[in-house]
This record gives sequence, structure tokens and C-alpha cells, in this order.
Amino acid sequence: SFLNSPGAVRDFLRIKMAGLEHEVFSIVFLNAQHGVITVEELFRGTLAQTSVYPREVVKRVLHHNAAAVILAHNHPSGLAEPSQADKRLTEALRKSLDLIDARVLDHFIVAGTECISFAERGLL
Repeated sequence: SFLNSPGAVRDFLRIKMAGLEHEVFSIVFLNAQHGVITVEELFRGTLAQTSVYPREVVKRVLHHNAAAVILAHNHPSGLAEPSQADKRLTEALRKSLDLIDARVLDHFIVAGTECISFAERGLL
């Protein structure tokens, strides 16, 4: 797989999301060796927000038989700081995926050329 390191995943997401004018929520699905199965844009929103449904995320993880995921969304505003809503959502998804033995390895927020990692910040 071409996404064989956290840096490569981050660069890929930055390229894919940086120029978007609306918010999207994507998931990188990983196998047990953390190789990339596929990347999907699951939800698309407005300038300021996207509704993300844990049930739909769980369904897609099961569909791909993924052992782990990396979550990602963009902030069209250009501010990469995670909001309280971002933190709550990450925790809700982590709990939901725990129930099916799938791990959330990271959650990236892309804003312009910035890409911040929840894992690096100790938020996961």
C-alpha cells in the first residue's frame, strides 16, 4: 500500500481535503497489520458542520472487515484546533468501535496546509 506510514496518510488526507469549501468526514480503513484497505468519504456537510452517525461508521467498518481506522475531517474555516464537538464525536466513535473490536488509531483535522493529530496530542 502507498499509505504505509502515518506521515503518508497525513499527506494524502491533506491533499484530498485541504481545498474543500465544505466539511467532509472520511475514514481510512485498516487491516490487522494496519495496511490500508480503502479510504472512504462517509459524510459531507456544510461550511461549518457535518453530521456523523456512529451506526453508519460501524456498518462500514464491518463491511470492510477493518481491524482499525483513522478518522479525518476538514475545517474549511482554516482553523485546525479540535472543537469540543470533535472531541465528543471521537470519543463516541471510539466507544462504538470498541464494541466490535476495531480500534481508532487517530483522528486528523485538516485545515488549509495544517493537519493535526488527536493521537499526537494525547486526545485518544
